[in-house]
Amino acid sequence: MPHALIVDDEADVVGWMSEVVQAEGYTVATADSLRNARAHLVRQTPDVLLTDLQLPDGRGTDLVHDLESPTQTEVVVITGHASVDSAIEAVRIGASDYLIKPVDVERLRAILRRQPQTTELKSEIGELREELRRVGRFGHMFGDSAPMQSLYDKLGRVAPTAATVLLTGDSGTGKELAARTIHDLSRRKKFPFLAINCGAISPNLIESELFGHEKGSFTGADRQHRGFFEQAKGGTIFLDEVTEMPLDLQVKLLRVLETGTFVRVGTTEPIPSDVRIIAATNRSPERAVTEGKFREDLYHRLNVFPITLPPLRERGTDIEMLAQQFLRELNRTEGTHKTFSTDALARLYEMTWPGNVRELKNYVQRAYILADNVVEGGEPTQSAPIAAEDQSGLIVVRVGTPLEEVERRVTMATLEQCGGVKRTAARILGISLKTLYNRLEAYAEKDRQREAEATGPMPLVEEHEIAGKTVPGRPTRRH
Repeated sequence: MPHALIVDDEADVVGWMSEVVQAEGYTVATADSLRNARAHLVRQTPDVLLTDLQLPDGRGTDLVHDLESPTQTEVVVITGHASVDSAIEAVRIGASDYLIKPVDVERLRAILRRQPQTTELKSEIGELREELRRVGRFGHMFGDSAPMQSLYDKLGRVAPTAATVLLTGDSGTGKELAARTIHDLSRRKKFPFLAINCGAISPNLIESELFGHEKGSFTGADRQHRGFFEQAKGGTIFLDEVTEMPLDLQVKLLRVLETGTFVRVGTTEPIPSDVRIIAATNRSPERAVTEGKFREDLYHRLNVFPITLPPLRERGTDIEMLAQQFLRELNRTEGTHKTFSTDALARLYEMTWPGNVRELKNYVQRAYILADNVVEGGEPTQSAPIAAEDQSGLIVVRVGTPLEEVERRVTMATLEQCGGVKRTAARILGISLKTLYNRLEAYAEKDRQREAEATGPMPLVEEHEIAGKTVPGRPTRRH
């Protein structure tokens, strides 16, 4: 039988918890101090350690250092004074869950019933790391670049704990996939994972979607509705774009996180909440707080374990790995055997991918549809930002500037932004490569004419590089 050690200096708490734990098939030992708990640990290593955070002779979390094999014991921290600091401390020691007094009996039972051995989860994470070494995959995510390796390490560390996670990063970087990976590596993996986009649901409906409503609670409520917090019982709720949540609802979400209960719309009866929250946003939460759009107390309550996902442009060869994976999926679905050309793969690295992985996937799908057997690459969806002298991405021209001069400034700025790669610049400008070369030659010729008219004949002609092509005369000014 599994063994549990309950450490608390309140006799009545120890008494009823012992009954609940024994009813779930555990043998139980109890202690009212660190000293007594350590004596029990010497005799037998528990499968589950339920410890109060504040004990007469120290902090219950100190017992983790006394465990002979920490990876074989599940640690559940109990406290009567919930705070962000105590939650962070529980995560730091590797606690699998975090309970607030008075402890909800059903939630305690749920924790005991879903407790796989830590070694089982450690083994699963180890298998994922082996798969990462072989095929560049970790859970639902692909890529083996250094930024992704760092991300996987954080996901693997926080997944088995009870910590609330806040994912940040640009749109399309894979925040929902990261959330699903955390869920699948947690003790809640056999229970639902539900995702809700806080910015895509009407402010009038989002409270009902989260917490449910009673029949007749508002116009159109013709029956009782179970919200996400009830549907996901025992599992995980992913709140995407959480900074877009209405302020009045942010207050109610904060109360759920602090009390562990929620209330359906149209009633005042609290319902125990047994879900893990993973939140995400593609904007700066600190800025949202400053702008008054995101409550600071809710931000700190969600930001127990922050994780930032890297943009695709910082992931090196992951771009090609992901493109190949998307093409394999299309080939498998459609029963084809299309491949990328060498030029198509090279072109992937020339683009900036502001839409990140989502944009790359759409790009590969369009290129696949347009290809016969060899995928040459589709047209990019974004224009490379055109750099002006102020680096703002804009070129300012006066009214009345000749169109010929406007064309020249746009052409040269685009070429500079593309690092001198003429093929990329031509594609972005919507002209052929030959047309681009003709333009550059014409610009160089005009520069030579202006030089000759201004200074007269020159005894020596020096060679300079204009837009990557060596021509005689003075170098043009870059825009």
